[in-house]
Amino acid sequence: MTRRGGRLRTVLTALAAWSVLTGAALVGAAPATGAPRSAELAPGVAYTEFDVTGAQGVAHAHVLSVDLRDRRVGVGLLYPGAVAARQTVSRMATAAGAVAGVNGDFFNITEVQHPGVAATGASVGPAIARGQALKAAVPDGQRFGPAPPPGTSTKDVLGVTADGVARLDRIALDGSVTTAGGVRTLGGLNQYALPVGSVGAFTSDWGTVSRMRAVCGTDTDRAAPCSTDVHEVLVADGRVVSVAPAPGSGAVAAGATVLVGREAGARWLRTLSPGDPVQVRHRLVAATSGTAYTFALGGHPLLRAGRPLPGIDDTVSAVRTAAGVAEDGHRLLLLALDGAPAHRSGLTVAEVAEVMRGLGADDVFSLDGGGSSTLVARAAGESAVTVRNHPSAGEERAVPNGIGVFTTP
Repeated sequence: MTRRGGRLRTVLTALAAWSVLTGAALVGAAPATGAPRSAELAPGVAYTEFDVTGAQGVAHAHVLSVDLRDRRVGVGLLYPGAVAARQTVSRMATAAGAVAGVNGDFFNITEVQHPGVAATGASVGPAIARGQALKAAVPDGQRFGPAPPPGTSTKDVLGVTADGVARLDRIALDGSVTTAGGVRTLGGLNQYALPVGSVGAFTSDWGTVSRMRAVCGTDTDRAAPCSTDVHEVLVADGRVVSVAPAPGSGAVAAGATVLVGREAGARWLRTLSPGDPVQVRHRLVAATSGTAYTFALGGHPLLRAGRPLPGIDDTVSAVRTAAGVAEDGHRLLLLALDGAPAHRSGLTVAEVAEVMRGLGADDVFSLDGGGSSTLVARAAGESAVTVRNHPSAGEERAVPNGIGVFTTP
């Protein structure tokens, strides 16, 4: 990454107080003008805000520093209780008892290409909450959000392990459907888009939204028409309960599974009848490390081992949210830019990566931005969090998930 015209100027003295408070290493290009305002939200959790001079002007950053070495501190997934649902970050964080948080993954926000099909609000990538697999990743061509760096995948995640170490990884679905006629690999779990020709599983974690969106588009073209060769099967207690010629809607009962097939997957499901035995198995597996995560959500990497990914964008500025992994995974940095009119020009993702590296992050992960960018925190003695940045739309956007920061006495 090159610095054009010195647009990111480092003023380490301006962040000296926050550096002492958080233990963060402040090196490289990072925050620029204006003294930061800092506060300790709880032992191991610090918040600061400061200005950054970018290519398009001055942006204002809000940052949480989370010390994962502190046994009183933890990180978890914020979500509304269903994959296909949305709430504001402040509402999710307050309901969960979080001391702070930011918005999370990109999501299925609109369906203008598919008239009559409802946007699900479900996120793009995998999601794990309290060690439970909620959903897997959609095909790469079905992602929402700006184009990520080449070589990234919808399977990319930011995760935290059971022993409290943050890291970037890739998480894939490992699942199957077994019938008297054979075994078929499971192509999806609670996803708004299934691979062409596959069978996907929907559980009670999905919610009540229609499952029709899952058969629209293709693996390479999100806007492609919905498939007309589809089928749905309801399985409970190890047997087929009912079948339907198209994906339906409504809650899935706890313990039951709805199988949705498209093309070859639909034709395979049509061989099943009520009463037939069916076993559905699924889990999420860390593709690169084999690590078990208690928390994970999707996005895409910007920086790995201190190096920007090849092809990282350095031209388009916007309001953004990002996470940084520092100190060998023992410190998590969460950043959201301010969307107030004076700062709405934002930063490029290359600039965000450089700012986070300046704060000590070795790995940086991009989350949803624009109107979704939100950072919340709870002041000492308060029962609810407040929004610390200014959402660019003038009010909080409802999102599918976020990163919550939790503390215990």
